[in-house]
Amino acid sequence: GSITDPADGLIPYKPEARLKQQENFKNRAKADPVNQCFIPSVPRIMYMDYPFQIFQTPESMVMTFEWSLDYRLIHTNGSKHIPDYESWMGDSRGKWEGDPLVVEVTGHNDKTWFDMAGNFHSEALKVTERYTPLGPDTMRYEATMEDPKVFTRPWTIRMELQRQKDTPILDYEC
Repeated sequence: GSITDPADGLIPYKPEARLKQQENFKNRAKADPVNQCFIPSVPRIMYMDYPFQIFQTPESMVMTFEWSLDYRLIHTNGSKHIPDYESWMGDSRGKWEGDPLVVEVTGHNDKTWFDMAGNFHSEALKVTERYTPLGPDTMRYEATMEDPKVFTRPWTIRMELQRQKDTPILDYEC
């Protein structure tokens, strides 16, 4: 996956946040929350190199992840975000806009990173995801990050996710 907006591929950090990202990068071996077995959060868990499975009910989408046997619940029943909620995976609310499922994720804590390079966010992060089917075994994943405490403007990543038909979700403990 790659940053598609802005076009230069650079995360639009505020100057003081850029300094924190550089410090995170220097200390990444010990400081990366994933290296300490913490939950990666959204969007990072979506592009880690571990399989996940999606289940759909009339009220929600559920994703189960091999990484630390974690899960994600995306409410699709029109319910509102939980006020003043803060968690590792955030609070996900989705709606169908034609074929794409559009998910707004709020309620993040500030303890997760986007990647192993120290790219980070605050608890004010809002992620808007788009899951667009491209064929029976492929979907485009797009995530736009907004965090006025850390970034000068929203930025977007995009990648294709391929169905892995013969890849079971196994027990994994960090």
